[in-house]
Amino acid sequence: MLNSSELIDKVKSYNKFLNPETLTKAYDFALKAHQNQKRMSGDPYLIHPVAVADILTDLKLDSATIATGLLHDTIEDTHATYKTIEKEFGKEVADLVEGVTKISEFENQAIYNSKAENFRKLILATSRDIRVLLVKLADRLHNMRTLKSIEEKQKRERIARETMEIYSPLADRMGMNRIRDELEDLSFEILNPDARKLIKNRLDQIKDNNLINYNSVLNEFENLLKKNNIDFEIFSREKTPFSIWRKIQKKRTSLEQITDIIGFRIILKNIENCYKTLGFFHSKWNCIPGKFKDYISSPKINKYKSIHTAIIGPNKRPIEIQLRTKQMHEFAQRGIASHWNYKSSEKFNSLTWKEYDWLADLVEIIDKNENPEDYYEYTKLQMFQENVFCFTPKGSVIKLPKEATPIDFAYAVHTQVGDTAIGCDINGKESALQSTLMNGDVVKIITSKKVSPSLHWLTSTKTGKARAAIRRYWQYRENTKPTKIKKYNTTLWISLPDEPGKLGDVTTMIGTNNVNISSVEMLEKTKNSINFRFNLIIHDLKNFTKLISELKQKEYNFKIIRHKNKKYAFFKRLFGGFKKN
Repeated sequence: MLNSSELIDKVKSYNKFLNPETLTKAYDFALKAHQNQKRMSGDPYLIHPVAVADILTDLKLDSATIATGLLHDTIEDTHATYKTIEKEFGKEVADLVEGVTKISEFENQAIYNSKAENFRKLILATSRDIRVLLVKLADRLHNMRTLKSIEEKQKRERIARETMEIYSPLADRMGMNRIRDELEDLSFEILNPDARKLIKNRLDQIKDNNLINYNSVLNEFENLLKKNNIDFEIFSREKTPFSIWRKIQKKRTSLEQITDIIGFRIILKNIENCYKTLGFFHSKWNCIPGKFKDYISSPKINKYKSIHTAIIGPNKRPIEIQLRTKQMHEFAQRGIASHWNYKSSEKFNSLTWKEYDWLADLVEIIDKNENPEDYYEYTKLQMFQENVFCFTPKGSVIKLPKEATPIDFAYAVHTQVGDTAIGCDINGKESALQSTLMNGDVVKIITSKKVSPSLHWLTSTKTGKARAAIRRYWQYRENTKPTKIKKYNTTLWISLPDEPGKLGDVTTMIGTNNVNISSVEMLEKTKNSINFRFNLIIHDLKNFTKLISELKQKEYNFKIIRHKNKKYAFFKRLFGGFKKN
């Protein structure tokens, strides 16, 4: 566990504007607040907030965020209050601590709430300040690292599943690949320990068998780059057991067939050198078709940038290579946290909603949709898909998931554009709204105020924003539309066997099908049967159809003999097939 001086020195290594008094004070406050508390492992509780703060320093975050890491459990687990934190550390830190506390509160209710409801609370709690989510991710990461200290297997699995379904994707969506990978693998170890152990053992074998080959390949790559006067850093990149398992499941392949278990990551001076180096590799070794991906010209939806390629290397085996600049590498490791810089002051002002506009979209979806399961589905779509880039006629870039349609495009421009869309032009040609968009398409949406979005669009859309807006439009229409209650009056003649309980059976059947009886008359009695006339009030034709089907199955003699209003004469045509003599 770091002491306060070690923690401060670590922050000073990247932030020369740090005021050490704030962190010293926060450290001492946490020490005093948690002094009598223990973790489930039996360790002093202080180990946890200090570990969270340490993770946040690895992300090179500001002192307010790191102080929040030290204090994040004080309101929830000690006698400290919001006012106490505000008085001692200021409103900024107090607000951040309160935001993290709100998330912890709903986590404690996770057993009783749905995943969708928990997700809603998390997003709303973090929407004001993205740093709340960064602290929560650090908190969850350390808890996952120590999860085995929880004896109850069911609780461990619940936390691991929640991490896999919510926190890991959120880390991915913010570009924090390192934290995402660790969260996924730690969850995988809890949820499927046998599979992870099998893959880990096989990985160790592969690494041992290929160590000599690896070193020889590394030397060849270094010589190639030096020969072409390229400034570089090169190191290995290894997939986690979970990412390998996921790829095996997705591709339906074997471990030996995966080409990128061990690869090389090359850090270069600038973008120009990235493409130059790519040319050197492809000129000397054969590129594997389908393995080349240029995320520099077309970044991932989480703003990840890099060039990925795979070659048949000098060892005659497939080798994956990643090419990126130092800035790209920083973002790949720290994600959105890499935008913090301390060139002029510690205050962070350059991070705007544009850097995480996806979060604004999630808040809009959640805020305007009433069904929790709907917005949970939509937000997963919003977060977890790769993207294509299309253009408006004026040249603005619209980022969409793969296989998105002009309907998604229209809603990405503006909800009103989507609601009034009647057609589109793609690259100057008239096209269907359900067409699949490709990278570089120029899309023009044709609108009309006289139309409304179709519910059929839900099957064609790929973005959560579009689906939520369409559903919301029709829910609003349904809620505001005046209710017209239709009543249908008809008379049913039924001949029943002269046996006890038969009349009761029929009246029960009529009632269970939500058909009302206005009156019942006994018409005549024969040797073996009694004839009845039921005057009925019908509110839903489907219910009446079902009633007639059940009467037919019971093999009762019946017929529709009279309708009180001529305008309901279509009953005779509709149910004529059910008449029995």
